[in-house]
Amino acid sequence: MIYPNVQSLANGWRPALIGACLALLSGSAWSNVSDTDPVQFDDTPLDDLLQHPDWFKKSFLDLDDDLEQAVSEGKKGIIVYFGQRRCAYCKMLMEVNFKTPDIVNYTRQNFDVIAIDIWSPEEVTTPSGESISQREFSQQLGTNFTPSLVFYDPQGRIALRLRGYYPPYQFRAALEYVAGGHYQREKFPVYMARGDQTLRFEPGDLVEEPFFSPPPYNLDRSRFPSELPLVVFFEQGDCHACDILHTQPLSRKTVRGLFSRFESVQLDMWADTPLIKPDGSSSTARKWAEELGIFYAPSIVFFDEKGKEIIRVDSVVHFFRLRNVLNYVVSRGYLSEPNFLRWSSHTLRTLEGPDMPLDQGQNAAR
Repeated sequence: MIYPNVQSLANGWRPALIGACLALLSGSAWSNVSDTDPVQFDDTPLDDLLQHPDWFKKSFLDLDDDLEQAVSEGKKGIIVYFGQRRCAYCKMLMEVNFKTPDIVNYTRQNFDVIAIDIWSPEEVTTPSGESISQREFSQQLGTNFTPSLVFYDPQGRIALRLRGYYPPYQFRAALEYVAGGHYQREKFPVYMARGDQTLRFEPGDLVEEPFFSPPPYNLDRSRFPSELPLVVFFEQGDCHACDILHTQPLSRKTVRGLFSRFESVQLDMWADTPLIKPDGSSSTARKWAEELGIFYAPSIVFFDEKGKEIIRVDSVVHFFRLRNVLNYVVSRGYLSEPNFLRWSSHTLRTLEGPDMPLDQGQNAAR
């Protein structure tokens, strides 16, 4: 079993509620997942269709009614889960997070969870009363990665969105952020960062790559457009997830070859390293990370040649997903299709030919 120690764990998520971290590290909380490292797994499409937990809400997909019922039962809202049946990241959410007793109990106490298939043409009524297909609903909410979780408060407002898979310690913090009403007072990255005032350790060295550009970091694209897109890695020292990124997906020849077609910069998200942002203004790594709402390390943010953000990966990522995102940016697929998953699906079906099963193309999109 490979787990970060308490110091590494703290640096990896910096929550406001340290007690939640300690509870999750207890034997009872991890009893069902003791052999699983939550940030290390194979992200190839699943052979078998993923099953949802039996405690998910058996919904008729009238989310306005689901929300009303949840509130009447004293819950803090609903969580709408956007997923795919062959998604390895979705499997981690189901098999790790949603098999951790502490998380399951807390989720069920405070929320009803309703599953949405991001490719389904079946109709859903949104919390605002709009009737659209599940596919349209997914695209409307910008689900570039699965799983995506959207938290609705009792008034039907979006309290928080999570894009991609997050390990249990960060996921529990997200649950508490909404259930505790913190979303009404502060943004989630601020809530997460408040823990840094208590959990302060000596920073560790970052794992460097040969394709990273050295300082000084003049990333001004407003006055000096580049021929290459820009990618910025926000990382931190003593970071288990960062180590996995470098030793696994970034060690692959295909991925390294794609990064040669970018200007790549690595920043310590907690450091006061001076830089010029893509819009030409001066800042520091810490301030820019806060401005961008970065709370997870590592986060990878992609910008076009003129400095406009294209897409970001701010959750756990492995080879297949990262490779597809790199191809999306390098090919400028975002110019014709702003939804990454839909672009991936169309691209894979084009490469494989018209006889490729739709389900295979969609779920391989990652």
